[in-house]
Amino acid sequence: MRQLALGVAFVSVVTVSAADRYPAASGGDIQITPIIHSSVQLEHGGVVIQIDPWSVGDLSAAKPADLILITDTPVHHLDVAAIARLRKPGAPVVIPATAKAQVPDGVVLANGQSRTFGGVRVDSIASYDLTPGAPEHPKGEANGYVVTLGGRRIYFAGVTQCVPELRALKDIDVAFMPMNIPPARMTPSEAADCVKALRPKAVYTYHYDQDYTALIGNPQATLRGLPGGLDVAQSLQAFREALTGQPIDVRSATWYPARRAR
Repeated sequence: MRQLALGVAFVSVVTVSAADRYPAASGGDIQITPIIHSSVQLEHGGVVIQIDPWSVGDLSAAKPADLILITDTPVHHLDVAAIARLRKPGAPVVIPATAKAQVPDGVVLANGQSRTFGGVRVDSIASYDLTPGAPEHPKGEANGYVVTLGGRRIYFAGVTQCVPELRALKDIDVAFMPMNIPPARMTPSEAADCVKALRPKAVYTYHYDQDYTALIGNPQATLRGLPGGLDVAQSLQAFREALTGQPIDVRSATWYPARRAR
């Protein structure tokens, strides 16, 4: 684990976690490697997919990608240096239209559209806010994705609330659900209720420590904390408890290292 000295703050750079596994319909397990925040690596049958690669994560063990998916335009989703590092020659980079200036040769996939890349189907799902207030995520400007890989449907929600397009999804095997989106969006209870509506077979929470990403960009950033005075660990526990008794495999991953106080 490396550390970045940001003014008087110290923020550790997380190393790639060991790959988790989910059984595919055929051809061996799907390997799922959480990297950092919303950055994930998928592998199956020799195909590597990178979602939102970010250079703050330790990419030394990350594999060159046959396909890259970008959900939004902030650097913790769209990092052109990370894309260049991990992109195989000619590999498609799927983007929302708002990312075209940063990835001129990216493949724009608007909400509701689908395409197949090297046998991997990708469906673009709307990702946006229902609750008003900055920072706003308007409808149509960002993507979630359903990736069909190894006969399984894996959903990356991106930064969203529990919008109708999300609730309409069926037969999701693995879901990656954001939590703790300010101001008071996707609280643990809201995220858990959304998972209950989606009914995936397995779920990971991700993109849930917004203060971590704020410190990476600005060591003097004002830390917002979470509603109700919870810390991040308590919010994760509240999410797990809210799903007690549900037929859903709630999976944990190391998305962030511990932060030192400023």
